[in-house]
Amino acid sequence: MDNMQITHEIENQCCVRRGVKGSPAPIPQEGAWTKCKEIKDISGLTHGCGCCAPQQGTCKLTLNVKEGVIQEALVETIGCSGMTHSAAMAGEILPGKTILEALNTDLVCDAINVAMRELFLQIVYGRTQTAFSEGGLPIGAGLEDLGKGLCSMVGTIHSTKQKGVRYLSLTEGYILKLALDKNDEVIGYQFLHLGKFMDAVKKGTDIKEAYEKNIGTYGRFNDAAKYIDPRKE
Repeated sequence: MDNMQITHEIENQCCVRRGVKGSPAPIPQEGAWTKCKEIKDISGLTHGCGCCAPQQGTCKLTLNVKEGVIQEALVETIGCSGMTHSAAMAGEILPGKTILEALNTDLVCDAINVAMRELFLQIVYGRTQTAFSEGGLPIGAGLEDLGKGLCSMVGTIHSTKQKGVRYLSLTEGYILKLALDKNDEVIGYQFLHLGKFMDAVKKGTDIKEAYEKNIGTYGRFNDAAKYIDPRKE
């Protein structure tokens, strides 16, 4: 820069040539070893998590970056009603921005901003999920985390010392019943796969039929001494 200011002390110093010129250490990304000097040198798909200052909510952010530009974003939040609306806005903001722009953009919610920061560090240090996958993953690969029905994998468990544990939601879906053995210990559960249920309803399947077809069980559900509704009993 021609207009760069230099102090008088530096102006009067003689020039000493630099011998060794260190270059960036190569990082693994999309099946290659890359010496990154600019944002456009960065590619990769990865995930990052962050929570807000009062730590009442958490965001899991997934970005698919190609040549420094965010091509795909998956924003998953839990624990705060306002955070879900922030996620909607962040989902509109992120695609098309460089990862440096996104790092310095207000993504509406503390948790999403923190997730972006953590994810930025993973990407620029070559710690992406696709570090050793040649060519990376296609745009849309982020949806694979959601499975059939495109629902986030949510685990919601509540327990007390006085009354024990209640499974409310697990990866399989919304928990309908807990199966207890003769000692009142959990040995299985019955669930409704909400994503598949809603897909069936949207296709015109009768609601009762769709409900019954998308109920499943896990563990020794059929061997229970009794069943309880975890939300009411």
